[in-house]
Amino acid sequence: MSGKRQDLQVVTANRLEDGAVVWLGAGGHWFEDINAAKVFAPEKVAEGLADADAAVSRQEIVGPDAIAVTQAEGEIVPVRLRERIRAQGPSIRPDVGRLDTSRPEVDRPTKLFEDAA
Repeated sequence: MSGKRQDLQVVTANRLEDGAVVWLGAGGHWFEDINAAKVFAPEKVAEGLADADAAVSRQEIVGPDAIAVTQAEGEIVPVRLRERIRAQGPSIRPDVGRLDTSRPEVDRPTKLFEDAA
């Protein structure tokens, strides 16, 4: 046995306030870290989607969806590449990940577009 379960799901969405990818965790709270997500067996994921629908009604999130994940070595890993990118951040600069304002050590552009000329 590889110690890896492949029939699990988590609920994801985008936070309405800033568009950040979020994951449904304990107590119906939304987290930016996929490893804080509550993991559901397929027959229980409807409970998570009901929590997500309530959050949509409160205008906290948009686009909730259940996605397939695996758990290996204490990490939650999305099965599909699209969801791995959503969980980890941009794929063209994996060295910086998401532009996390709580990480002052990461250089961030002050302007979205510099002079193109």
